[in-house]
Amino acid sequence: MAAKDIPSHHLIYGKCKDFITGEELVDTDDERFRQKIARLLVNEKGWSKKEIVPRQKIETLFSGTYVTSRVDFLVYLDKQPFMIIRYGPGSIVTRQRPAIAAARVLFTDTRIPVAVVTNGTDAVILETGHGKELGKGLEAIPSRKEAQDLILQFPPEPFPQEKRERELRILNACDVEVCCTGGPCALPGAREG
Repeated sequence: MAAKDIPSHHLIYGKCKDFITGEELVDTDDERFRQKIARLLVNEKGWSKKEIVPRQKIETLFSGTYVTSRVDFLVYLDKQPFMIIRYGPGSIVTRQRPAIAAARVLFTDTRIPVAVVTNGTDAVILETGHGKELGKGLEAIPSRKEAQDLILQFPPEPFPQEKRERELRILNACDVEVCCTGGPCALPGAREG
């Protein structure tokens, strides 16, 4: 089964151009929100496109359930990982803990200090060491200038390897996609799909 044969749970409007990379992407409501966030980061928050890496993935497999977790944007400050942004429609409250987990395990040797959870119209900004809320609203997403102060308070640092599996399990449990049939989506090519 080819990827084009998988029925989508989203309305597809055609194709769109990624604001950061210029790649051609499938145009959905969710992708439109992601592109809005990308433009906000560059046009209003002062980040360079070169400092933003879109579409990072974290793969987990626990109890026979394979999950691909998405980090919509990874933002670097002076070549150091500073912030991740995870987009998801609906409530952002339930998405906070998996965002912290993603920031803790995206790299094996570094905990990314700031995680942002957004639904495209609202946002919560979190420091990832203790999960403390730093701000609310899209306007509270750190600008490049604000990040220079924040990274001094919350530097990227190692995350204990003995706690890594717990964080990966949190991602696996929170990010599993439940299909309209009531179970996980069986995606072609997934190790246990």
